Amino acid sequence: MTDKARNRLLSLLWLVLAGAAAGAMAFSSIYLYLKPGLPSVESLRDIRLQTPLRIYSRDMKLIGEFGEKRRSPITIEQTPDMFIKAILAAEDDAFYSHSGVSIKGLMRAVRQLVASGSIQSGGSTLTMQVARNFFLSREQRFIRKFNEILLSLQIEQELSKDEILALYINKIFLGNRAYGFQAAAHVYYGQDINELNLAQWAMMAGLPKAPSTYNPIANPSRALVRRNWILKRMLDLGFIDQDQYKNSITAPVTARYHGRDLDLSAPYVAEMARKEAVDLFGDAAYTDGYQVITTVDSRLQDAARNALQHGLETYDGRHGYRGPEQRLDAELLADNDQLVDLLKEIPVLGGLEPAVVTEVAPQSLRVQLRDRRVIEIPWEHGLSTIRPYISENARGARINSAEEMFAAGDVIRLRRVVISAEEVAREQREAEDQAKESAAEALADTDITDDPFAAPEGLEQQSEEELPQAREEWHLTQIPEAQGALVSLEPEDGAIRALVGGYDFRQSHFNRVVQAARQPGSSFKPFIYSAALENGYTAASIINDAPIIFEQTNLEDVWRPENDGGTFLGPTRLRKALYMSRNMVSIRLLQALGLDRALTFAEGFGFDRSKLARNLSIALGSSALTPLEMVRGYAAFANGGFRVEPYLVDQVLDVHGDAVYQALPLTVCRDCPEIGEERDPAAEPIDLQAAQREAALTAEEDEPLELRTLPVAPLYADEQARPRAPRAMSAETAYIMDSILKDVIKRGTGRKALVMKRGDIAGKTGTTNGPRDAWFSGYSPYLATSTWVGFDDNTPIGRNEYGGSAALPIWIDFMSAALDGLPERHLPQPDDIVTMRINPRTGMRTSRGGIFEIFRADRVPGRETYGNYPSIYSDGPSSQENGSEQTQEQLPEELF
Repeated sequence: MTDKARNRLLSLLWLVLAGAAAGAMAFSSIYLYLKPGLPSVESLRDIRLQTPLRIYSRDMKLIGEFGEKRRSPITIEQTPDMFIKAILAAEDDAFYSHSGVSIKGLMRAVRQLVASGSIQSGGSTLTMQVARNFFLSREQRFIRKFNEILLSLQIEQELSKDEILALYINKIFLGNRAYGFQAAAHVYYGQDINELNLAQWAMMAGLPKAPSTYNPIANPSRALVRRNWILKRMLDLGFIDQDQYKNSITAPVTARYHGRDLDLSAPYVAEMARKEAVDLFGDAAYTDGYQVITTVDSRLQDAARNALQHGLETYDGRHGYRGPEQRLDAELLADNDQLVDLLKEIPVLGGLEPAVVTEVAPQSLRVQLRDRRVIEIPWEHGLSTIRPYISENARGARINSAEEMFAAGDVIRLRRVVISAEEVAREQREAEDQAKESAAEALADTDITDDPFAAPEGLEQQSEEELPQAREEWHLTQIPEAQGALVSLEPEDGAIRALVGGYDFRQSHFNRVVQAARQPGSSFKPFIYSAALENGYTAASIINDAPIIFEQTNLEDVWRPENDGGTFLGPTRLRKALYMSRNMVSIRLLQALGLDRALTFAEGFGFDRSKLARNLSIALGSSALTPLEMVRGYAAFANGGFRVEPYLVDQVLDVHGDAVYQALPLTVCRDCPEIGEERDPAAEPIDLQAAQREAALTAEEDEPLELRTLPVAPLYADEQARPRAPRAMSAETAYIMDSILKDVIKRGTGRKALVMKRGDIAGKTGTTNGPRDAWFSGYSPYLATSTWVGFDDNTPIGRNEYGGSAALPIWIDFMSAALDGLPERHLPQPDDIVTMRINPRTGMRTSRGGIFEIFRADRVPGRETYGNYPSIYSDGPSSQENGSEQTQEQLPEELF
């Protein structure tokens, strides 16, 4: 080599070294300049991905999701290996070999910049995308790119490759509010990521580059091109073989939008739980991935919703048809697409589908559904029973033709009814039997020359192989204008098992269980009667059911209360007065007790004293109360006299599944032992689910089932630390009241419930003036349930509507489903309860005839003499100091 060549080589080497030194100095300067502003990579280890709030039933059925971002974080171990390969093929096949930055990718980006004069791609690795998604913006600026590179180098030094990939899989935005591939799998395919196939994984892997451009729902053709390119890359990289490639590249695009599918329809419950979560955690409730587990039972919730909707529709049907919801212009009927779009804008309420009448015949309607189907509504599917609505008290005559009520363009409501194959088979058998009877009659009139073995005309023989199929029918109906509420809780600890705050949440978000304070009417009377029993009266005490007039300023000068129907029974036993719901007796009892004493006693059931009227009308339920307040009070009758507090949220888990909140409800314990003593199983709370399981397991046994009750799971290591429910009334009073309220079902205003054929149910109807409100609150030892029906604007519900006609059927439908399969269970009889034979007219003991009544041992009535009968003017009878069973107070000549 010549000296000249050697000098040139040395000069070139020095230039390279100088350039490298200058580059290093420049990079160092940029690093020193940007380093103070870079976030700590260590924070990625504790990063909290924005995960929505999810609400679940006690059996882990999803009932609600709240939050702007839909995300379901998964670990790298839960991610299918083939899907990871699809991501690497699409985004960064050298991910496991580079140090966070791809020089080859950056050089490609530089070439594109020089050629086009603008930034075309960033040459980003997966690590660089993680840095950008967690810490930086997506703006295309050089300073952001330098920050991205520096952060990527730091991330690679402090996190493993699998940790980086897991962050990418859970953070990246993939369209349709989905963040992370697990959430996207549910959005586009309605499945977990590990349930998809290769073609679907490739489609998902193509989304990060441009979620809107390569969206398989919005742009299926472009998404298909992107998917097939990724599959080819996977083949070239050796991730898949030729057969897998061929099978996947020919697969159709199966993506469609899947909204978050809820397992259970309980929107009123979900909204209540959401509010509690926000109260506990603030706005972080929407982003930190909390899971709220409620006390609601999915089976009971379904039964409650169905019972309330059916009850309101039945009530509404008794008052006439109000006509179509709206009438469309005739031009719309010619545009099928516009017609379908309009129908899709009308919400389905209570399962009732909107439809448009396209043709009217005298005995049928032809209608179009939202799914473009055109069906016929025959006369017998709701048309034949139509009577026009006039008012809540009047209906018009039945229509003779559909043309009297409907015209083309009318928007109506239909209920889909599925007739099971068994029911279809039964109908066919009945039709065949009827045809045979008709044929036999015809044969009797047939000339003997006719062939007696010929099949009757029109009667076709069904092949034995031909099985009936289920049939779909559509019946005309309408959206009820009346509203209602149902709430049911476990009497042992107040856990809400079912709650429905209205006909349909989409129709009205107003939760009538907790927000609608309405007068409960006679369903409040049991609390007044309980106060009387607690203060010395007995179920056999005689009170005069006679007219009474009050002249007091706080009762609008003159108040003349009446019984329903305007009749009076005269002297009446306390038991009969309650199950017959006699208003005068309730008022006289309250007057004798005194308002302060009665209000104080009512507070023991959990009622807010400030909400209760301070006059005698409280005896008739004049104070505005919510269904939740009423069911809390009735729970005390169901559990033997204890006050529990209703609660909805049982537990809250964080995003890792660790409990961060646990409810601590007041719990009934009838005979709690000292710590360390053996617990009596009979004293433990009744567990509804355990009872249902045991009933199912022993249903086929010959011996009668003896229900074993299970203790509630301890909240602390020391089970004795669980707070005990205080008493609202004595066990003796609760037992007597339970007996009286069972008589409401057996022989009083709740007789419709006899259809349930159970002896362990009890309750009380309630109806207010107008009538405007209809109630039934009742219970079994398993559940306490309150139902209410009325109008939100407090208008009358109809002169012939009562608690027993409007609210009680809803209660029956729900409780029949809730108690199905459970054995009867009754409150244990307290030791000092005795049974005596009495004269039903006087309430006094008798030696023969009469009826049996239960008493506290220290309040047994005397024998057939008024001299031993207590005056209800007094505070109540008290036993003599010497322990005599009889009392010596004189009966007044006239009771009020």
